[in-house]
Amino acid sequence: MKSIKKQTVIILLLLLACCVDNALAQGKREFRGAWIQCVNGQFLGMSTQTMQQTLTYQLDELQKDGVNAIIFQVRPECDALYKSDIEPWSRFLTGNQGSAPAPYWDPLAWMVEQCHKRGMELHAWINPYRAKTKTTKSLASNHVAIRHPEWVFSYDGQFIMNPGIPECRDYICRVVEDIVRRYDVDGLHIDDYFYPYPVAGQTIDDSRQFRTYGNGMKDIGDWRRYNVNLFIKQLHETISAVKPWVKFGVSPFGIYRNKKNSPIGSETNGLQNYDDLYADVLMWVNNGWIDYLVPQLYWEIGHKSADYETLIKWWNQHTSKRPLYIGEDIERTTKKADLKNPNQNQMPAKFKLHKDMSNVQGTVLWYAKAAVDNIGNYGMVLRNVYWKYPALQPQMPFIDDKAPKKVRAMKVIDTEDGKVLFWTAPKGKGWKDEAAKYVVYRFAKGEKVNTDDPSKIIAVTTNTFYNIKENGNAVYVVTALDRMSNESKGKKKKI
Repeated sequence: MKSIKKQTVIILLLLLACCVDNALAQGKREFRGAWIQCVNGQFLGMSTQTMQQTLTYQLDELQKDGVNAIIFQVRPECDALYKSDIEPWSRFLTGNQGSAPAPYWDPLAWMVEQCHKRGMELHAWINPYRAKTKTTKSLASNHVAIRHPEWVFSYDGQFIMNPGIPECRDYICRVVEDIVRRYDVDGLHIDDYFYPYPVAGQTIDDSRQFRTYGNGMKDIGDWRRYNVNLFIKQLHETISAVKPWVKFGVSPFGIYRNKKNSPIGSETNGLQNYDDLYADVLMWVNNGWIDYLVPQLYWEIGHKSADYETLIKWWNQHTSKRPLYIGEDIERTTKKADLKNPNQNQMPAKFKLHKDMSNVQGTVLWYAKAAVDNIGNYGMVLRNVYWKYPALQPQMPFIDDKAPKKVRAMKVIDTEDGKVLFWTAPKGKGWKDEAAKYVVYRFAKGEKVNTDDPSKIIAVTTNTFYNIKENGNAVYVVTALDRMSNESKGKKKKI
């Protein structure tokens, strides 16, 4: 046991040593997300209090790790982890589809509040087409597959809403509109489930819809891609019409196409978005139908069929029109040895590739609990090296590029609990000009004020005050961020 612990310490020290240059070169803007899923059943059987305690602990640990965005699964099978008048409560929350939690609470509303309190974004994650997972045995009476059985087809023990039926697209968009309108979410996120992953011996039952809605197309594959394209465009327009600042993100399977199937494909040999899931991801990026992209690159560097290095370079090259974040599998990354240095795992090599890719602006962790549990020391290295200092969200000038005005009336007040720095929100009209949160920087006496240095950020907060915990003379600088993380000029106060 002692030798194992010693080896772990040696590997960690090597990791820290080889990563320190990357930490020093850390930029100030980076999307640092983590997926919190419910479909794996991690919350089944938990009381309201226990689930809130579990999520609180996860959020606290993820905040220490440097995470600045949570992608929270709220609709795994046309159900809801939030109060909905359209769809039933999820069994992954209460154990029985259609039963409200007792004591009552709304997980999505609660998560929005908790994330914002920690300076994090909250992106509501839905599975748009899946209506029933394999393990679900019964559906509530108001479930869409019960009310409209003609809208779904059965595939490998699942129910899938048929993308070829216009009413299905309209229905999903109505659900999303309801979420975006009623909850202060920062993003709406969908994952890789479009048409179902192919299973040997299974057939998609949509030939009748192809005859009805085929629009003269001869190839059913082209028609299926057309259906998904229509949906992505409609969903983006739905979100933008309700709240233009809510970011629409997609996390597709990690291979677009293999080179043997397309000249622009990657040097890989695996399942493909375009050919097998009917998801033309590049069309969505190039047409501006999505606001950010998170391909799931869950393989290791050196994988024979889907090499991580090959794929990150491919996505970096082909998706420059929208922010690109990389979906990382924590367990596989920490279990696979570095090809050039077998004494350490692949985390340093992967983060170096992130840094080397000009279009990669962030990472999303699969999955949050793996980071919280510090599998392979992943969480510890994040908080001590790669994500040691806070980061603001990447900018999205295609939505809004104008910064808010400076904060006003900054002053320090002595209270029983110590000094408190107060300020007043800047004046602004409309969501593009109003401050949504604030960044507090601290510079030691005599130190040059440089708000491009993320190591000087001591808080990202929705409050208009900061409880001063630091000792010694210093200059505090406060800036305002709008909904799209455009940053105002700073206002200084010597303390």
